[in-house]
Amino acid sequence: MSNHPHDRRPVGRAGLQVSILGLGCAPFGNLLGDVPDAQLRETVAACRGAGIRHFDTAPFYGHGLSEHRIGECLRGVPRDSFVLSTKVGRLLRPDPAARTPGPFSTTLPFDIAYDYSHDGAMRSIEDSLQRLGLSHVDIAYIHDVTPKWAGAELEPRYRQAMDGAYRALDRLRASGVVGAIGVGVNDIDVLMRFARDGDFDVFMLAGRYTLLDTTALPDLLPLCEKRGIGITLAAPLASGILATGAVPGAKYWYADAPPDVMERVRRMEACCARYGVPLRAAALQFPLAHPALRSVVAGMRSAQEVVDNVEAMRLTVPAALWQELRAEGLIDPNAPVPGT
Repeated sequence: MSNHPHDRRPVGRAGLQVSILGLGCAPFGNLLGDVPDAQLRETVAACRGAGIRHFDTAPFYGHGLSEHRIGECLRGVPRDSFVLSTKVGRLLRPDPAARTPGPFSTTLPFDIAYDYSHDGAMRSIEDSLQRLGLSHVDIAYIHDVTPKWAGAELEPRYRQAMDGAYRALDRLRASGVVGAIGVGVNDIDVLMRFARDGDFDVFMLAGRYTLLDTTALPDLLPLCEKRGIGITLAAPLASGILATGAVPGAKYWYADAPPDVMERVRRMEACCARYGVPLRAAALQFPLAHPALRSVVAGMRSAQEVVDNVEAMRLTVPAALWQELRAEGLIDPNAPVPGT
């Protein structure tokens, strides 16, 4: 079975259709290194040429820089020809001396203020629309309500998000300023909670349903199916290692991959090599076999990366490879695989 990156799957109740391969725009905020403007314009052009019509950004990425840059790249493109998502939860405050430590090499001169209130979410969407140069966004996610980012403030932030940001996004969805609403995190327990407490269309799940991590499979994905919540999977290549393979310096969760992950990836690569299949192809196609999945959203910073991912998506992966990966204990035996 192969997938065409321009194939569409539905999200939410407003008739949205997302391409099954999306462009993650964290690199547009200079994630892990500066990227020239011209290179990003070429990246978006390559996406559009390949039929990729799903673009995801956030105020956090480069402290507003990603939204500015993807907005500029899409300027003049017919608005009904793409689906764009952004996020709420972080407001940007001007500060000429600002340089918050983090994964972005060069950012705009803004500090981050966490705000999941109703008014904060309304302000966040308004600010995003101005940075993007758009009159509406297709999907808005509540971003990063997790122990990693909230610490001891997790419970009050969760309550503020449900009592405030969720109500704001629900109003914006009803008015048409936002097409669909959701939550974007990498924490299974947090998403389970949101799924039970609110009426969401879609969750952006980061990294928890990949060849290396299927922790979403037993509980979260069945719950989302039951409640009609689609899943867009961020980081399907596990921050890089499922694209590069187990090379020196390979990244997993934005750090050097530990020895056990490197060894598992080597074994996966060996299985794939026996069938002439790049590991990247198996990694991108595997999640989409689950009925809850709507798209895989990969960070791409060059036209060549777009070409590589498009070719990987279109490649036919033999059923025997999936069987061997299962037999070797390298993928969960309960996970659906393409072609089944």
